[in-house]
Amino acid sequence: MEPPCLALLVFFGTLLVLPQASVGSTRYYTFNVAMQNVTRLGTTRAIPTVNGKFPGPKIVTRDGDRVVVKVINNVKDNVTIHWHGVRQLRTGWYDGPAYVTQCPITTGRSFVYNFTVTGQRGTLFWHAHVSWMRATLYGPIVIFPKHGVPYPFPKPDKEVPIIFGEWFNADPEVIIAQALQTGAGPNVSDAFTINGLPDTFKLKVQPGKLYMLRLINAALNDELFFSIANHTLTVVDVDAAYVKPFDTEVVLITPGQTTNVLLRANPHAGCPPVTHLMLARPYSTANPGTFDNTTAAGVLEYAPPGHIKAHPLFRPTLPPINDTAFPANFSARLRSLASAEYPANVPREVDRAFFFTVGLGTNPCPANQTCQGPNGTKFAASINNVSFDMPATALLQARYYDRVAGVYTADLPFEPLKPFNYTGTPPNNTNVSNGTKVVVLQFNASVEVVMQDTSILGAESHPLHLHGFDFFVVGQGNGNYDPDKHPAGFNLVDPVQRNTVAVPAGGWVAIRFFADNPG
Repeated sequence: MEPPCLALLVFFGTLLVLPQASVGSTRYYTFNVAMQNVTRLGTTRAIPTVNGKFPGPKIVTRDGDRVVVKVINNVKDNVTIHWHGVRQLRTGWYDGPAYVTQCPITTGRSFVYNFTVTGQRGTLFWHAHVSWMRATLYGPIVIFPKHGVPYPFPKPDKEVPIIFGEWFNADPEVIIAQALQTGAGPNVSDAFTINGLPDTFKLKVQPGKLYMLRLINAALNDELFFSIANHTLTVVDVDAAYVKPFDTEVVLITPGQTTNVLLRANPHAGCPPVTHLMLARPYSTANPGTFDNTTAAGVLEYAPPGHIKAHPLFRPTLPPINDTAFPANFSARLRSLASAEYPANVPREVDRAFFFTVGLGTNPCPANQTCQGPNGTKFAASINNVSFDMPATALLQARYYDRVAGVYTADLPFEPLKPFNYTGTPPNNTNVSNGTKVVVLQFNASVEVVMQDTSILGAESHPLHLHGFDFFVVGQGNGNYDPDKHPAGFNLVDPVQRNTVAVPAGGWVAIRFFADNPG
């Protein structure tokens, strides 16, 4: 089971909220959030959608453009929209996480998001940021370079967003509410989807043409392997940042991550005609039954199409579900361009260093209640043994009006209060503390965060996303992080630039960034 969403809010000594100057175009969108009947796996249910579409509409913009989106809430639940990976320079109010940067949009109300895309090009995505509403409320963000600026790789003939998701036959809001009530792990999804479809998505291609697939993992909980039979994929961009291109048969993509890959259609395909499957299947080190172990399938179809059943069928080979070596090797191949045009501005020195343990613990079962977590407790995710309590007032609002008393405290531990063998025998006491705690940083401080997985309730990979920033992944490894040994091996030349990273199962990852975005 992946943990519930962990929140880490970063404030600065001076909060500035200034209008953004835009040198590009302004692009306007309207998002009507409303219920829509959708049928998948033979089950029809009403789901929240944007403009009646599942997945939702595509945002298309350029580096330097201003994006204005009016969101109208026509469902019974509160809604916000998070623009996942958009830097939101000085526009933190429009980032989207409910009770962190804004109050949610209540039924019948609207809210206008207004931000500028700055220094980013590639693929990001948007999704709801209240409870599990993002199970169906999501869609792609396509960011082209500025006019006249070419890609640093061959220009594709066509670009296709491919967004992975999860389908639940039951209402996801009921599922997560039940899990929070009982303390058990939430019921898993019934299928993974490719562009909203479990098994019927078709990608039509022309022989010899070059395609760019904009891969997005919008699944709630699962990292995914992805491959296309008899085709090599060239990775050129992750999380809207260019990388040194490399070829691979399989891509691993964590929830919240995006990956742009080039696909060269076979020049002589179709003679004789064959069917090439594209498959997406989870990577997980958790116990069987605690994750969706189904496989989403699509078809790469060469023109002119024929009857699929009449063609030989080719399936790609995916790594084993619990193959921990592949993620480590794949991640090691990701490197920033680090060129004059696209430098890797990684901090060489560190002003503030943090060591965060990340994992699952427990909360005691409340009196007069039966709980279904380990030994009758409730599952709880934590950073440095602190599990986040959602406030009733948005944190950014409390900071702006200097009314933080009773909303949050600025005392999130910089390191574990009681060190232990993080990936060894777990401690007897698995209980966590609870609170709404934040870290306060000075503007433009250079920051290093080492995130350490724990084996308290079983080692597993934990995807973590940093709002408002890109960071550089300077190192990662297995076992316990050693501050005396491991920094010597950090990559400070061309580390990959991301906004979402997976803390390896039974291992650690180190990131660095400049705290250059007040809010």
